[in-house]
Amino acid sequence: MVEVTVARLGLDSATNSYVVILREREGRRVLPSWIGQPEAESIVMQMNQVKRERPITHDLCKSLIIGLGGTLRRVSITRVQKRTYYAEMQIDGPNGVVEVDARPSDSIAIALRLDAPIFAPSSLLTALDDDAEGDDAESSLEASDSELTAEQLQSYLEHLRPEDFGKFSP
Repeated sequence: MVEVTVARLGLDSATNSYVVILREREGRRVLPSWIGQPEAESIVMQMNQVKRERPITHDLCKSLIIGLGGTLRRVSITRVQKRTYYAEMQIDGPNGVVEVDARPSDSIAIALRLDAPIFAPSSLLTALDDDAEGDDAESSLEASDSELTAEQLQSYLEHLRPEDFGKFSP
């Protein structure tokens, strides 16, 4: 397993699906994962430290883990089977370590909220094309204003382009 970080988030115009790009911490290989709009919004909100008036589902999961005396040790993307990614969250609680089956997109959103490391099998990572490192690929995920509206967030997500990161297929 290799530690990865969230490098980018974009909209795949071919499938009209959101893509989160995980990049190995100590290297150039990446793992693209196609995700739903709610998870994409949750990930971007956390990366930009946008706070909502009321907690969303991933904030609730964070509160439950902490409230029950647990710590999210790590998230592991475990495998791909029939074009579906699988993940596990390893939670250390009062009664020991519990491994929870979860979707990678949810796991990533929760890991970001709890500052937990994310891991993926080396075999799932793909080399990034050298030309994908150009200026177009450097779309910043930093918000200019911590109070983004839902429309601004949706517009931001819709204008990110995964083709800036190279050719991938889910």
